[in-house]
Amino acid sequence: MPLRAIAFCILAAVGVSAQSSSTRIDAPRFWNDRELADWATPVAGLDVRPGHFSERDYYAAPDGEFVRTYPVYFPGREPAGYWDMLQAKKPEPLVPLGARTTPEWLAIGKQAFDEIDVPIFRSFDRTLIDIARSAEEFTKRGGHPQKDGIAFGLRWVPTSKGLALSITDCSGCHTRIMPDGTRLHGAQFNDPGDGVGGELIARGIGALSAGDSPGMGLWRQFGVPWIDNDVHAAMKTMLPPEAGALLEGGLPGTFARFNGSPYYTTKVPDLIGIKDRKYIDHTATHRLRGPADVMRYAALVSCCDSADFGPHRLLSDAQRQIAYKIPDTLAFALAQYIFALEPPPNPNRGDPRAAAGKLVFERQGCGSCHTPPLYTNNKLTLATGFTVSPNHPNRADIMSVSVGTDPNLALKTRKGTGFYKVPSLKGVWYRGLMNHDGSVASLEEWFDPARLRDDFVGEGFKGYKITHRAVPGHAYGLTLPDQDKAALIAFLRTL
Repeated sequence: MPLRAIAFCILAAVGVSAQSSSTRIDAPRFWNDRELADWATPVAGLDVRPGHFSERDYYAAPDGEFVRTYPVYFPGREPAGYWDMLQAKKPEPLVPLGARTTPEWLAIGKQAFDEIDVPIFRSFDRTLIDIARSAEEFTKRGGHPQKDGIAFGLRWVPTSKGLALSITDCSGCHTRIMPDGTRLHGAQFNDPGDGVGGELIARGIGALSAGDSPGMGLWRQFGVPWIDNDVHAAMKTMLPPEAGALLEGGLPGTFARFNGSPYYTTKVPDLIGIKDRKYIDHTATHRLRGPADVMRYAALVSCCDSADFGPHRLLSDAQRQIAYKIPDTLAFALAQYIFALEPPPNPNRGDPRAAAGKLVFERQGCGSCHTPPLYTNNKLTLATGFTVSPNHPNRADIMSVSVGTDPNLALKTRKGTGFYKVPSLKGVWYRGLMNHDGSVASLEEWFDPARLRDDFVGEGFKGYKITHRAVPGHAYGLTLPDQDKAALIAFLRTL
């Protein structure tokens, strides 16, 4: 899509006149009580929306020190003079204040997507910095270079306190390394990471959990006290080795995010095409009414979740604070860029087999849920065992059927709404892991009836200390003749 056309779409989406791409636009004040009031979906088991910090509380918090950051090269691969340049660098605002034209917002949004780090994970520890600069020590901890020599997910950050080592925020989860070594913004990550990044995360989480034992800090991230026999209750007494093993049990492309679960993990969503979706997250935790909701969600997951659920306050008074907020300008730039993301060129040809697969797709009625041209109807399906209330605020989008996929994420976590979104099939050829939990690694596995058996050993996520398990649900297509399956898979890969 030409940049001018993208600009027009974005301006229309935020309610700004699209008379000219030279029009200068101010970032809006996005965290406001009116639009937050009906943004979230009620939580299953409570039938109340999650709480949030008020507009007054949010804007009373200090802005985070979001500054320009620079790649961490694998030792021996950095350009000549690079380290000396970093030593001399002064902090520069990542997104300076001021109005901009839409092309300018897009350009700076792309830069911000690449460079924004997580301030609470920054470290000035010289020992850790030295490890990242030693090929031998970094390799011992799983460090490895990409084709261009850069270590995925790590950044150098010149701050007012000196040079810090940190991890990326947006691009760390939503950048896929393609077979030719290029980076695809928006898609789920597939790099396995390294121990240096893991250490930064562990230290940051430890700081956030001040006053708690390691196990209690873990429970505050994931515990669901309103359900019976909550599996997360055992976290309260976990020792660090077991807690670490639990958190490291996922696969690249999955993530046990705050309010989610390492037992019922989630596949990282693909942000490409998000402008065409009606809800955010696999369980439709929040409505998506335009770029401002992307801005709100970025703030929610990065810095500013109160973790209040009806009568349940999951954080201590000391922890329930906004340490820093994302400035309006930064959130706006990111949202503009994310809304403009486009898929990469599809190398899969529309050959006769794919054409035959399109006929299978139509004959089997797949389009009733995966409706062209978006290949989703943007509806919500019921998790097995969930009964929706007749006055549910999203009732117009709720289908009366369940496809029978594993219900635990939707019913036994704080991200549980009782629903799963009908996913879009566009881009399924590049995404990798499938299903909301990443339990399936390919279309071939998805259409293999063996996945319904308890002895199934797939390539996707299985669970903590689990070596084999059934991947239930969505039986559509499992009984097709092999020739029709192959054709259907060929067609899906052209989308």
